[in-house]
Order: sequence, then structure tokens, then C-alpha cells
Amino acid sequence: MQKPNTGITQKKYHSNLEKSRAKTGFLFALPWIIGFLIFSLYPICISMYYSMTDFNIFQSPKWVGLANYSALFADEKFYKSLINTFYMVVFATPVTLIAALLLAVLLNQKIKGLPVFRTIFYLPSIVPTVASSLLWLWLLNPQSGLINVGLKAIGLPQPNWLMDPLYTKPALVIMGVWGVGSSMIIFLASLQDVPRSHYEAAQIDGANAIHQFFSITLPAISPVIFFQLIMSIINYFQYFTQAYLMISGSSGGSGLNAESGGVENSLLFYSLYLFHNAFGYFKMGKASAMAWVLFVIVMIVTAIIFKTQDRWVTYGDD
Repeated sequence: MQKPNTGITQKKYHSNLEKSRAKTGFLFALPWIIGFLIFSLYPICISMYYSMTDFNIFQSPKWVGLANYSALFADEKFYKSLINTFYMVVFATPVTLIAALLLAVLLNQKIKGLPVFRTIFYLPSIVPTVASSLLWLWLLNPQSGLINVGLKAIGLPQPNWLMDPLYTKPALVIMGVWGVGSSMIIFLASLQDVPRSHYEAAQIDGANAIHQFFSITLPAISPVIFFQLIMSIINYFQYFTQAYLMISGSSGGSGLNAESGGVENSLLFYSLYLFHNAFGYFKMGKASAMAWVLFVIVMIVTAIIFKTQDRWVTYGDD
């Protein structure tokens, strides 16, 4: 009597088990896959189509080819919104990252009441954006705001923060520094992961605190800095909520001023102008074209930063 081939039987068993596990895993992932297809992939694809149509929600889309893109590059507000957005990317990104890193370094010291200080500096980041924007509307009030009251007390000029185009964007940068708690926590975690032996060896060699920071700390946490830089740039390219609320609040809820982007369009950021085109003027085709232009810009800037990481980002024992 011929004995069954146990090796083949075991292979079939393991093959069937793997297929069963794959099916189970797919079933568990199916809700996410359906959500991604409906709420992410489909809107992305349909927005590409709408960007080449004349579409205002109330009428069927009419194919216009690249007319929306041509109209964009002939629109002065388009360039103004790009300049305002690049201002935040270029200035707010380094200022907020440096502030978060310095706070993390301070909160990494061995001092009394450290958990209390960490909590205090982190709290602003968990305040909802709408609430914090309303708070800063009061703080930046030119007559009764706490910031101008303090400047007046020490004899410094008191800017009209939200009505003077020279100070509108710096005011938002200051507001951004106030909410760096999340970035601070990430930096703090990376600082605590730096081996203490590196600092001990540097101290033996006579390196002071500044030399240790630039020679040990920064290279060790450079991957985290790289991550924070990418995320911050992407966030500032999509800057919207704070500007929208600041414009509405400073103008007393005036829709006309909100659509103009504040005084002299100094707060007309790219996402805000996109929003106005889509839901103010119902130019969905133009808004979709703006979204794809922004996507290309973000991809180019991100690719450039990725290209430079070999020069300043160190991983592991590199």
C-alpha cells in the first residue's frame, strides 16, 4: 500500500493557510480600501477632469482644455496668493522650527518642576485653531490688545497688526510660534534618544555646550529635523484657517474684505484664494486647476529638499 506524500500535503496545508490569512487580512482592510477609493482616489481623479472644464456646480461641466490654467497665469491675485504663501513657507517654517527646537532643548534640562513646564508649553498646541485664532484677534487688537499694551509700557511703537500690510503676515508668524507644542514634543523625544556617552566623550575632549550642540545634537537629530521640515513646508503651503478667521474677525465679519484677502490682499494665501474660487465664485474648474498647480509646486519643493538630505541628514552610525 502506497503511503501519502506528507511533504506535498504540508505544502498544500501551508498554502491554503496563507491564502486564508490573506483573505482575512483583505477583509479587515476592505473598509479602509473602500474609503480610500471613494473619498481620496475618486476626488483626485475627478478634480483633474474638472480642472479642464468650466464647472460651477449648477450646470454640467463643459470641456475647455487648458483654459483654466491659462486664466490662472494671467490672474494677478494668483501670483499675489503665491507670494503670500511663499512668505509663510520661507519665514514661518524656520522660525517655528527653531522655536520648537530651542524649547525642546530647554525642557530637556534637569530642573525642578520640569513636567509642569512641559505641560505649559505644550498646552497651546491642543487648543482648537478657531479658539486660538479668536484669542489672537484679541491679543493683536491695536487699541486694547495685550501685545500692544506691553509694547506701550516699554515705550515701543504699537503696530496695527491686522490692518497694516507690513505686519499682517508677521502677526501670523508670531501666532505660529505660540503653537509649536507638537513639534517641540517630537524634538524633545529625539533629544532624549541621543546617547549620553557622546556628550561625555566630548566633555573629556574639552568641548563646551555650544560645540556639543552643533557637533553632536544637531547631527544626531537631523532625521527628525528633516521630517519636521517637510511636514511644516507642506502645512504652510496649505495655510488657510488662521488667515480666514483673522480676516473675518478684523473686518467685523465683512464678506467683501474676507474675499479680498484682507488689507491690500496681504493675507490672500493660496488655499484661501482657492477656497474663494470654489465656494465664493463657484469656479470649480479654476479651483481644481489651482489645486493641481499647488500639488506640482509642493512636489517640486519636496523633491529638492529630499535631494539635499545627503548633505546634512545622518542616519544611524553614518
